[in-house]
Amino acid sequence: MRELVRTNNVVLVSAIGALLDGAGIPYSVLDQNMSVLEGSLGILPRRILVDDECYDEACRVLKDAGLAHEIAFGAGKPKSGND
Repeated sequence: MRELVRTNNVVLVSAIGALLDGAGIPYSVLDQNMSVLEGSLGILPRRILVDDECYDEACRVLKDAGLAHEIAFGAGKPKSGND
């Protein structure tokens, strides 16, 4: 699994989930229940992960939706303005 997005914005998590569902891309949302520990402050980001083989397609879906700036760049992939 690779991290696709990391955000504190729960509305964005829902929107991305809907986009991925629509594209038939399986995903997992981690840390969504951490509000119990953090006291509902929203300071801990939620992470959306997709399978390695679906990562490129998921990135394309977010780029097509105008959300390329939300893609988490890490795991050896540097952030660039050309993406």
